[in-house]
Amino acid sequence: MMRQGLTVSALALALSACQAGHDFQPPKADAQVDWLPTQGEQAVSHPQASPIKERWWEVFNDPLLSSLIDRATAASLDLKIATTRLEQSRSARQVVAGDQLPSVSAGLGYQRARNSGEGLNDPSGNSGKSAFNLWDGGLDAFWEIDLWGRVKREVEAADATVAVAENDRRGVLLSVQAETARDYLQLRGVQDTLAVTRENIDVSRNSLALSKVRLNSGVATDLDVAEASAQVATVEARIPLLEQRQAQLVNALSLLLAQQPRTLQTELLHATERAPLPEAIPVGLPSELARRRPDIRQAEARMHLAAASVGVAEGDFYPRIVLSGNVGFQSLQLADFGSWGSRNFGIGPQLSLPIFEGGRLRGMLHLRQAQEQEAALNYQKTVLRAWQEIDDSMSLYKASQLQQHKLENAVQQNRIALGTAREQYKAGAVDFVSVLTVQRALLASQEQFVDSSTAQTLALVGLYRSLGGGF
Repeated sequence: MMRQGLTVSALALALSACQAGHDFQPPKADAQVDWLPTQGEQAVSHPQASPIKERWWEVFNDPLLSSLIDRATAASLDLKIATTRLEQSRSARQVVAGDQLPSVSAGLGYQRARNSGEGLNDPSGNSGKSAFNLWDGGLDAFWEIDLWGRVKREVEAADATVAVAENDRRGVLLSVQAETARDYLQLRGVQDTLAVTRENIDVSRNSLALSKVRLNSGVATDLDVAEASAQVATVEARIPLLEQRQAQLVNALSLLLAQQPRTLQTELLHATERAPLPEAIPVGLPSELARRRPDIRQAEARMHLAAASVGVAEGDFYPRIVLSGNVGFQSLQLADFGSWGSRNFGIGPQLSLPIFEGGRLRGMLHLRQAQEQEAALNYQKTVLRAWQEIDDSMSLYKASQLQQHKLENAVQQNRIALGTAREQYKAGAVDFVSVLTVQRALLASQEQFVDSSTAQTLALVGLYRSLGGGF
């Protein structure tokens, strides 16, 4: 009895040693990099190593932005397409997993037939001289015994394919959220630029009116009036392109919400004041990055898929053992169908072993092994790219804030300079060229200030996108 137990244990050990492929070990995505910027001048709003909220866009404190992202998440066609792909992969996994269980089918048939008198035996006993009835029915079963783990690896590969599709959907969701935020914040930036431009149109028209008054008083020339008129036209020429860009961004948001062009025009054409960003911006922890970024998770799933596919290719070298059987009834007369004498059955194993495949199996194994190496390299590249995107986004966020602070001071000083230049022009101390020079400098600094403010918010969106959002 003990010898029999030892024999069974040895057989189980031998079979486990012949398992196809190797068990997948998730890689470590650790990187020795500075998570938070520490060098140089510090900005007012700065990243902080604390948990990221799932609704990360609420850091902008803009209810309309939150509403747009919620609606885009519910209506996005790209997200719905990714969801259907995920459902397809889950259904495919269910198909593959079915190979682990026996396949049982039932059948029932009737046939009116006549056999050849010169061929095979005629079951009717009439040597092919007359037709006969044949009633046939029963159950058939089929089951492949997965001794080497080939079917197990196929299911494992299907699970990895589902993980790829899941993280593809997560990536699409993050893209929809980030693109909605980007388009909305760019729209607000364009609207701020429009407000600055219209303000400068008023300033230019006031300068033109002043030049005409001085011309009528005999203390200015036609040149002053012409230069003032040209300045008005130059600033007014900025409006059409800004309005076109505004319409383009409204349409982009409409598309993200699966709406017709201009659907959101009434809702979005009224500019709102931006709320200040909080001093501390939560950006999570470095150890959480690989669990949060969809592309890293997807790259890991592709590694898992490649490793499992190697196991499937190795399993094709081993014998396949299939248990099959059937039980049923067969009779020439309906009255006899189902009787004890009409019973039939068959059961037994079938074994198949590849002997010569012309190198096909070995070529497939080498292909899967090369694909596994490629997946590992792609994973490494994805992680490095993630760290680069995060570092670039943090640097851009900090730089845009510092630039905005300097430009705010430049705008204030240019306003003072313009007022002084206009007073001096009224007094005849300077010519109109000085007024135009200061006015152009004010417009340029105002536009740069708006651009830096927009760049700051876009950099924050890019930062959260590079961090994988709030998953």
